Amino acid sequence: MDDRKKDVIRETDAEAIRLAKTLLRSARFGALAVLEPGTGAPLASRVGVATDIDGAPLILVSMLAAHTSALLADPRCSLLLGEPGKGDPLAHPRLTLACQASRLERGSQAQARAARRYLNRNPKASLYAGLGDFSIFRLEPQRASLNGGFGKAYLLDRADLVTAGPIVEELAASEQSAVEHMNADHLDAIANYAHHFAKAPGAGWSIAGLDADGMDLVSGDDVCRVFFPQPLANSQELRPVLVEMARAARAAS
Repeated sequence: MDDRKKDVIRETDAEAIRLAKTLLRSARFGALAVLEPGTGAPLASRVGVATDIDGAPLILVSMLAAHTSALLADPRCSLLLGEPGKGDPLAHPRLTLACQASRLERGSQAQARAARRYLNRNPKASLYAGLGDFSIFRLEPQRASLNGGFGKAYLLDRADLVTAGPIVEELAASEQSAVEHMNADHLDAIANYAHHFAKAPGAGWSIAGLDADGMDLVSGDDVCRVFFPQPLANSQELRPVLVEMARAARAAS
């Protein structure tokens, strides 16, 4: 039986990691599972989702919600990501992350960065994000399981999903200005990124976030993930990579 169980799990490769990162970075919402205080029973609820610049999930929750008090009592939680499409919902990929949650202190640098990224991704949340009973929690991935469809199961660890190193803080310092510049002056290039690299139809695409691996694009409720040809080694590589990708996408169109 143990051998059969092991055979179900495929060896984690670059394609599986990219799919997992795509599900993580493109999620607008997810199912959060926590442990109910007092009973220890599992409790699941839907939450809005964004990611920090290193890839860790972010959630904005009310302190009045049952799942929030549960996280404060026991930070262990699980987050299920992945939207079903047409046909059998079990045929579509999904990612389950085992995490440790931490509430970000309002006014801290970490909270300001998380709030900026969350609201860039979910601008409608600005209607309530500033209310006193709302807080941002960062969910630190410990491990994850990826189901890429029938017969495509993988196990991943934190290093497969979360970026580490100086590049994280480097990009965090310049990300917002780069996002605003691109959205103000280069919407044509952004549309080409979406159409060529993500094969995403439609118009009105803008950049919601930049990170070492790529960029998150949004158009209304639609989201797509575009990866750089290779991860950035430092923040100075960002502009040349965006220029070259815009050139390649324009030539292909």
